[in-house]
Amino acid sequence: MKARVEDLRGQGDALFSRRSGLMAAWQEIAENFHPLRSDFTRHDAYGYTEGREWMDGLMTGSPVLAHRELSDQFAAMLRPKGKDWFGMTVEDERVAQDSTVKAWFQAKAATMRRIMYDTQAGFTRATKEGDADFAAFGQTVQSIELNAAANGLLFRCWHLRDCAWAEDAHRKIDTMHRKWKLPARSVLKFWPTKVDAKLREKAQKDPNGLVSLRHIVLPSDEYDFVNPRPKAQTAKFPFVSIYIDCDHDTILEETPLRRSPYIVPRWVTVSGSAYAHSPATVVGLSDARLLQRMTFTLLEAAEKAVNPPLIAQGNQLQGGANTYPGGITWVDADYDERKGEAIRVLDAMTQKTGIQFGLNMTQNAEMMIKRAFYLDQIRLPPAGEAMTATEVRMRTEEYIRAALPLFEPMETDYNGAICEEVFNLALENGAFGNLSDMPRLLAGQEVRFSFESPLQAAAGQQKAVAFQQAGQLLAAAMQIDPMSVVEFDTRKAFRDGLDGLGEPSWIVDDEQAQRARAQAAQRQKEQQDAQHVADVANAGGAVAGAVQQGQAAGLLPAPPQANAVEGAPV
Repeated sequence: MKARVEDLRGQGDALFSRRSGLMAAWQEIAENFHPLRSDFTRHDAYGYTEGREWMDGLMTGSPVLAHRELSDQFAAMLRPKGKDWFGMTVEDERVAQDSTVKAWFQAKAATMRRIMYDTQAGFTRATKEGDADFAAFGQTVQSIELNAAANGLLFRCWHLRDCAWAEDAHRKIDTMHRKWKLPARSVLKFWPTKVDAKLREKAQKDPNGLVSLRHIVLPSDEYDFVNPRPKAQTAKFPFVSIYIDCDHDTILEETPLRRSPYIVPRWVTVSGSAYAHSPATVVGLSDARLLQRMTFTLLEAAEKAVNPPLIAQGNQLQGGANTYPGGITWVDADYDERKGEAIRVLDAMTQKTGIQFGLNMTQNAEMMIKRAFYLDQIRLPPAGEAMTATEVRMRTEEYIRAALPLFEPMETDYNGAICEEVFNLALENGAFGNLSDMPRLLAGQEVRFSFESPLQAAAGQQKAVAFQQAGQLLAAAMQIDPMSVVEFDTRKAFRDGLDGLGEPSWIVDDEQAQRARAQAAQRQKEQQDAQHVADVANAGGAVAGAVQQGQAAGLLPAPPQANAVEGAPV
């Protein structure tokens, strides 16, 4: 066992060593933008940083505020709690539009939201921490797994300092090594029969003493099990989870997994590296450093302007110059003022003309930091009253092009990965009820997730604007050719435009709308038939009246009259 532990630790130590250069970069980024994470290289042996003054060394908090605003916007725009921010569908349009499939997806999406936002799941806390890491470092490490009681999920965000990973040939992360400091009593509780005897003694003497653990997830075919697994089981469980006690060289747990519990959303990656970067801090770091230096210089200049340095003539002062507020400086009584002032302000050091220039420079630096953090692009400015539909559409397209680099990675790699793992865990553990109730049309279909985001909202608004433009174009075409209306599917265009407004509750179900249309058409036909019968009857009455008038005028022969004997002609 000791040899196996040493081999596993060696593999992980190699991964940690390869990314050691990133630690200094992450520390610098954290100190300027995310001080609460500035413990990559500044922490004690146990990883503790309690009692630190987090903003130590910073002259201004503008870069920190820019990072905070961006990370807060991630949750506010992409995962709003009071809104159904994700839904499910399939690629096959025919299956996706089926009413039973849509109802099943809506019900299961509601179940997933209840699981996520359960008070014990920790979803909000984990994503809050993850959003801050994603904004600052371009990546975050999160895990999703069953809780200890197996009655819900547990979401956790892990410090990048403690994680190292590797990619496979397809650039998918398939290996994760994570350092973990856990109290001895917790280790004994989780693995009561696996711990070393020395650890038991430690737990009795110091139950809160920390133990160095390592959690490892790697492909099953790359791990030499003590008890070899058959190929069929390896195919069914392509990953293995291993917990080791590094202090006592003990393997605490070996568990086969269907999927890795770790989710590592990455913002901007570069070829040849498994680690990502944040374009916000890559661009904004130089401006943040410059802003801190300029702020320090301005503080010194303002201090000298308020409390200027002094020059004294010879040895005429008694006890030196007192520059504190209300201070009195005594001059020798025998000193002749005609020889010059005994003490005066050093004018060269108190020029205030450069302070305004410095303030302008700091404002420019703050503006660049805001631009680096996309704070000028994450909100769509309100449309002007005089804007035409074409101008609104062009403006929306420009917003989408500017915001796409920000939101696209988060929708697919972040929100998408979380929803997919929650769906799989809920499905495997019976949270969706009896699977026989699943619509048969979903057999063999791959579930896809759709999200509500500013990009989706902007694209939906484009549909509504496009419908308005199409209506104007159709009206112009019908003035020339009234049959142009047959070239336009008004119903589909209207439903797509209405859907783009982002209010699904306004839209009637397609089958219900089709039935209502058929009933309305039937009523219209019945009304037309009744009107036709009435018109025929009215026409018949008019003809009869005209005949009578003709007969009375002698223009038409009189009708035959019957004898008194019934049925005999006159």
